[in-house]
Amino acid sequence: MPEQLFDPSARRLTTRTGIDTEELTGRTFPYQFDRSLVDDVDLMAATPGEDLNWLEDVHLMTEDDVPAVFDRYTNAFLKIHFEIPAGREDEYARKVLVKHLQEGNSYGIWLKHTHAKFPQPELGSWLSNSATVGESWTPPKLAGWEPPSAH
Repeated sequence: MPEQLFDPSARRLTTRTGIDTEELTGRTFPYQFDRSLVDDVDLMAATPGEDLNWLEDVHLMTEDDVPAVFDRYTNAFLKIHFEIPAGREDEYARKVLVKHLQEGNSYGIWLKHTHAKFPQPELGSWLSNSATVGESWTPPKLAGWEPPSAH
């Protein structure tokens, strides 16, 4: 399934408590619509440092009455538009989130290219051999601001 673009006419500034990935990025991703694209995600192999605590906190939720998983790296919901088998709700929420992180589609990951202040894996520890970002961060220059002179 090709990448689906967000309908620009639907773009609006949210007035809800939550915000979704589609609103932030203007995109949706094939694994939000096709369960078979996340069936092979190995949650144990993708768990950072084999620490299951973070993964156990990931649960299926809803956003705008649509099943969704919360991406804490973006602080937004990733909606899930495929049918989820009964009793496997959290498993599929976790698989969709891990796939999202492994593919580098999290808005929080995109921001690392500009804002990472120390060297770190671009895709975190969810994917081995991830590129490194943050090796040459410098503070942004503020227009009209000069550092104080030494006396």
